[in-house]
Amino acid sequence: MSEAKSQVESLRKWVVEHKLRAVGCLWLSGITGSIAYNWSRPNMKPSVKIIHARLHAQALTLGALVGAALVEYYDVKKGTKTF
Repeated sequence: MSEAKSQVESLRKWVVEHKLRAVGCLWLSGITGSIAYNWSRPNMKPSVKIIHARLHAQALTLGALVGAALVEYYDVKKGTKTF
């Protein structure tokens, strides 16, 4: 159990140190997955598929930015990080 907790803590520490890189990777994986999903749907124009992929990735990125802000707030509130 402690090994799993240390892996989670290690991942959390990496995300805290590399917030923008984590959000960028999430955006890239989101837009790639959305394009792959939309391309399997034959009844849509390619332009609509790209627009849907961009909107899905944008929503995912906004969620990731909110999550990063919550982590930052938690660290400041807890006292582990100061400005």
